[in-house]
Amino acid sequence: MLREGAGGPEVRELQGRLRQVAVYPGPDDGRYDADVRDAVSRYQRAYGVAGDPHGVYGAVTRASLESRTHEP
Repeated sequence: MLREGAGGPEVRELQGRLRQVAVYPGPDDGRYDADVRDAVSRYQRAYGVAGDPHGVYGAVTRASLESRTHEP
C-alpha cells in the first residue's frame, strides 16, 4: 500500500501508470505528494474503484490500474 509521504521506485512506477490514463501530468520523481494523491483519487472516481481509501494506492486500486496500463 502506498500513500502520501511514500517515496521510491514503486511511486515512480505509479506516476508513470497514472500518466498513461491521463490523470497525472506531474514528474516521475518518486515522491507520493499531494498531486499523486489527487491523481489516485481521480483515477478511483473515474474507474469506479472501491475498496481502498480515496487517494491511497492499495491492492484494489493497483490491480485496476495495472490491468489498464503497461509497466513504464
